[in-house]
This record gives sequence, structure tokens and C-alpha cells, in this order.
Amino acid sequence: MEHDGQLELYAAVAVRLKEAHARVRALQVPEGVRMALARKLLVITAAAKHDLAGAARRLERFTADLEAGRLPEEER
Repeated sequence: MEHDGQLELYAAVAVRLKEAHARVRALQVPEGVRMALARKLLVITAAAKHDLAGAARRLERFTADLEAGRLPEEER
């Protein structure tokens, strides 16, 4: 039964990551900001391979920051 919960969480995280990537691509921000956001999503994606629940929490914070307009500074 626990395995089913992991599969459901994995599917939910995968869908949310895909949506987050699409939102980042659609943002009207400088390219450096977009790159910083994309890197954060790649880190979350990599973390999901080892700590799915932790990655889900990080993705939730990332999405909340994005919705609140809290963006990283432009990379140089």
C-alpha cells in the first residue's frame, strides 16, 4: 500500500514540475532570471530521485515564491 502512495506522489510531483517549467518559460523576465529559475527546477528534479517528499516540499515553496513574485536576481 505504501508503494501506491509513493507512485501517486511521484506522479503528482512530475505533473507539478512540468507545469512549473511551463510557467517559467512563459515568464516575461530577463534571461538570467529565467535561467536561475530553471536551475532551481533542475535541482528539485534531481532531488526527487533521492527524496521525493522533500522535493515535493521544495517544489511547493518554489511555486509559492513564483506566485508571490519572489524571483531570484538575474545571473551574470
